[in-house]
Amino acid sequence: MQEGPAARRDTATWALIIASAAGFMAALDNLVVTTALPSIRADLGGGLGDLEWTVSAYTLTFAVLLMLGAALGDRFGRRLLFAVGLGIFTVASAGAALAPGMEALIAARAVQGLGAAIMMPLTLTLLSAAVAPERRGFAFGVWGAVNGLAVAAGPLIGGTLTEHISWQWIFWINVPLGAVLLPLAVLRLNESRGPYPRLDLLGTAFVSLGMFGIVYALIRGNSDGWSSAAVLAGLIGGTALIAVFIAYERRTANPMLPMRLFRSRAFSAVNAASLFMFVGMFGSIFLLSQFLQDVGGYSPMEAGVRMLPWTAMPMIAAPIAGALSDRFGGQPVVVTGLVFQATGVALLALVVSTDVSYPQLVPSLVISGLGMGFFFAPTANLVMSSVRPEEQGIASGANNALREVGGALGVATMSAVFSAQGGYLSAQQFVDGLTPALWVGTLAVLLAAVAAALVPRQTGRIREKGAERPDPVTA
Repeated sequence: MQEGPAARRDTATWALIIASAAGFMAALDNLVVTTALPSIRADLGGGLGDLEWTVSAYTLTFAVLLMLGAALGDRFGRRLLFAVGLGIFTVASAGAALAPGMEALIAARAVQGLGAAIMMPLTLTLLSAAVAPERRGFAFGVWGAVNGLAVAAGPLIGGTLTEHISWQWIFWINVPLGAVLLPLAVLRLNESRGPYPRLDLLGTAFVSLGMFGIVYALIRGNSDGWSSAAVLAGLIGGTALIAVFIAYERRTANPMLPMRLFRSRAFSAVNAASLFMFVGMFGSIFLLSQFLQDVGGYSPMEAGVRMLPWTAMPMIAAPIAGALSDRFGGQPVVVTGLVFQATGVALLALVVSTDVSYPQLVPSLVISGLGMGFFFAPTANLVMSSVRPEEQGIASGANNALREVGGALGVATMSAVFSAQGGYLSAQQFVDGLTPALWVGTLAVLLAAVAAALVPRQTGRIREKGAERPDPVTA
């Protein structure tokens, strides 16, 4: 029995609320810990390496297992696995808040990453299935705004909770939200599955181990040295395993990630754009938040507040961008957003100095925020529109995995440039390192704009309500 229009709208509304809230939780925990690290060390002890792993354990399992999470959802049911991932994430958040020592905290963070890796790619799949095609741009706009805000506002939220309550509350905040979302997901979301009846175990092993090697090397490169045995083994071994994965997927009958998807110019180009965008954005936010504290002299919470022109702007821009992508197609909106983002980062590189005033930074922060808002929503729409409906789960997993790798690569690359040209010993040294790093970030976002320009303009555009889209694989 088919749902009526009112019932479909109700289902779509609940899917948007649930997917956006779950995406917010997963995205927030990428950077929410950074401003709480001094308080965590004062409470639990541990050295610099332990603190790095408090951040990296989450990033590592999140990035490595995203493809597995999407594949499990396709095989066993997307609503079921979304609920499982949400439950794991919520329980692990409580475990992190209750951790008696650094080892327990790092382990809980790794389990959090597992939960996030299962639920995050399924948020887009479930949302796409629930929302009518002519409204998907707007829905993805809201989803993108909420996720963009979570990524960029993580340091502010973490600093505020740590300063005014305790560092444990950066994890406790997830528990009531997860407890509310879990029954809503079971009751309000529709179940769906992917096209392949069997799980590609060998392909899953190849891509998971390959991603582990690459992301581990990116995370540890600056601290352990890029020529260290572990980092070189991760880069070389991980790349080799990804190559084996690609070769295997081209031959197996039930591939985890069908290689024919990459014959779609839209799919290949939008994923390349996502990778380069996150290189420039993550690396820039990582260094700029430190600049405001180390050179500007602001507290963690004060620095987060001063980032609001960047971090809050996506809440305004992303829904508008989603609606524009419905009307004009996602490609021109994404390209415009990336040009804005590159311009904002370039302006930062031009104005940062030891005595720069905050008002001088505001225009570049606003432009960067507009760019991020115009990027997130249409990109989600482009990814989902570039593949067939039954393949949207794995497409979302692949795109999210590339974003996480891009974020890790951006932090590693821009930190390496920063360390080579400057350092933390003085304000001038910090600026000496920050300026060339921001130019690298600008270049990365410009490369993203070039990749996005290769996406066919009609991708994701709904010309008439109920109109059929062309086969995305041959577009």
